[in-house]
Amino acid sequence: MSAPPLHTVECLLPSVPAGVAKARSLIRTELTRWGRVREIDGCLLIVSELATNAVRYGGSAYALRLEDRGDRLYGEVFDPGDGEPCPRSPDVEALSGRGLQIVAALADEWGVTAAEGGKAVWFSVSCAA
Repeated sequence: MSAPPLHTVECLLPSVPAGVAKARSLIRTELTRWGRVREIDGCLLIVSELATNAVRYGGSAYALRLEDRGDRLYGEVFDPGDGEPCPRSPDVEALSGRGLQIVAALADEWGVTAAEGGKAVWFSVSCAA
């Protein structure tokens, strides 16, 4: 059995563009408070992409959770939307469609888990020693 997280933050956010900004602000504040400043930029980009997807495809609200597990950060965005997000291959001139490619490039691991009433898109990022 794994040890409980050192720190956890959870928030329910509205599926509006301002909710994505609130998610980023929450991540910046908490990671700073937890002493995880090296991980802020990557986590901000990951959470921005996942929150934006939740706003576009997920329903009226989404839940954000972030845990400091010591050697890594674990986060997830839960939304009640149908379907499973998957990376796309947009052409060079496309203005969108690269979000999950960004998540895959920055996270050590990521995936989608079906959950009661929706899905959770999760990620894991190693912490600097």
